[in-house]
Amino acid sequence: MTTESFLYLSRNDVENVNLDMPEIIKLLEIAFKEKGAGKVEMPPKPGIHTQPDAFIHAMPAYIPALHSAGIKWVSGYPANQQRGLPYISGLLILNDDETGFPYAVMDCTWITAYRTGAASALSAKYLARPESRVVGILACGVQGRTNLQALSVLFPIERVYAYDIDPEAKNKYVAEMSEKLGLQIVGVDKPIEAVTESELVVTSGPILKHPRPTIQKDWMQKGAFASAVDFDSYWSPEALAQMDAISTDDHAQFNYYKEAGYFQDTPLPSSDLGELVMGLKPGRQSKNQRMMAMNLGLAMDDMAVAPEIYRRARDMGLGSWLHL
Repeated sequence: MTTESFLYLSRNDVENVNLDMPEIIKLLEIAFKEKGAGKVEMPPKPGIHTQPDAFIHAMPAYIPALHSAGIKWVSGYPANQQRGLPYISGLLILNDDETGFPYAVMDCTWITAYRTGAASALSAKYLARPESRVVGILACGVQGRTNLQALSVLFPIERVYAYDIDPEAKNKYVAEMSEKLGLQIVGVDKPIEAVTESELVVTSGPILKHPRPTIQKDWMQKGAFASAVDFDSYWSPEALAQMDAISTDDHAQFNYYKEAGYFQDTPLPSSDLGELVMGLKPGRQSKNQRMMAMNLGLAMDDMAVAPEIYRRARDMGLGSWLHL
């Protein structure tokens, strides 16, 4: 690989590669198997915080099996939604694992959105009942879309209940995702209506350091699975205490966040996703267990997907070659 130039991929370039969700889930499963075997190098992500509940994170990782090394510099700013800007933005850099030289720089918005949904579905593969057919979506934004798309790959979804504090966002979601996935999607007016009848629940609002408890004890039915993409931001301590097991994607990063003041009322996870994929820890053990994935979002998720985006973009003639 040349050390004199790298491929720059804009957001449109990355989107035009159109890597499909089943492939993303497969790549993440390979990566988490490596993590479970102790072969992934990935420190907890450090960050800076210029606004309340906003973040800018540095996320490095190395996955030897995929020859993938790199870093994502990503921000999440809740107030951007009122500005007509995406909540998530940033750049991802890939480095050659033999020379260390960068060979690709790309927008990370699409990758972040899709790998997060894929991680939820991969967790559900091990923690949810395989026959689950009803989904509840709370927050009808990007993650509400990609999580539903990923779950529909692995589960025989028939009905979806969708809730958002913004009725216009909810109605747009119902129309768009019904057409895209061919599912029966029902917009509901109260959060409880998206939870009580659902076997798979996804919450994906902005991440808050100080939670605003919305989902209450006994809302989630026995045997259901929840993916808390927004951490514990909208779950009451009593609802969290009802979980028979909580899994995360990385123990070290969970503890890092806890030391920083997050998860003060959240039980410690009993497993991480690498342990589940490798069979080192049990997943679902009975049909009546309430199970939750509280994945934090890992650099290895991005590094599992980005090299394939690069290869396909290069072969398709997308992007611009730039000199160092």
